[in-house]
Amino acid sequence: MIEKRKMLYDGKAKSLYEADNDDEVIVYYKDEATAFNGVKKASIKNKGLLNNKISSIVFDYLIEQGVKTHFIKRLDEKSQLCKKVTIIPLEFICRNQVAGAMAKRLGMAEGIKLDKPILEISYKNDELNDPFINDDYATTALKVVTNEQLAYCYQQVLEINKLLEALFLKTGISLIDFKVEFGIDKQGAILLADEFSPDNCRLWEIATNRRLDKDVFRRDLDDIKDTYQLVLSKLEQLNL
Repeated sequence: MIEKRKMLYDGKAKSLYEADNDDEVIVYYKDEATAFNGVKKASIKNKGLLNNKISSIVFDYLIEQGVKTHFIKRLDEKSQLCKKVTIIPLEFICRNQVAGAMAKRLGMAEGIKLDKPILEISYKNDELNDPFINDDYATTALKVVTNEQLAYCYQQVLEINKLLEALFLKTGISLIDFKVEFGIDKQGAILLADEFSPDNCRLWEIATNRRLDKDVFRRDLDDIKDTYQLVLSKLEQLNL
């Protein structure tokens, strides 16, 4: 049981525990909801269960499509078995439509469709509020990735975007934007890591423009548990 294992990391939405195999970890999804770098927070019953199931479905789908990830399998309602990786301290953001920080930064209306996906990176550092950076900051100033590693991550983000746009389209949902993280395993392979859930993407129902992501919590638009349950139900109906 997770309670009897050594905790390796305790984050805002997930905790990591030792697994039987030294090359693996157990990822436990909490019921906590946070926004604005932890300024707004709440405990939502069964949110961890919903994110675990959604993320597991998405990772299984991506693996079937040839994407290399840290995900191995879902263990129970709130935990997954994953490969142990060293996280690259960068968040990779992919935008298909204008929303959120991009809209605010550029003074643009949300919902404008972009001619092509726009990629951004931010430095994963809570104390600095995950600042927006450029490639040279990442490779030369911070030295957290090489040019080759960064190019590979960008290529993977675009491929993931293409695959997930098609997946969510089948459910009547537009993938507006998302952020992902990558890690490096002990063999030196770069793997998609962390999670993919409504916590780290924007999903809008095509027919209504209803928000189906963490913006319902950030902006007090709707009940977050009911919203995430709807996303899960739509994915489960695909019978992937």
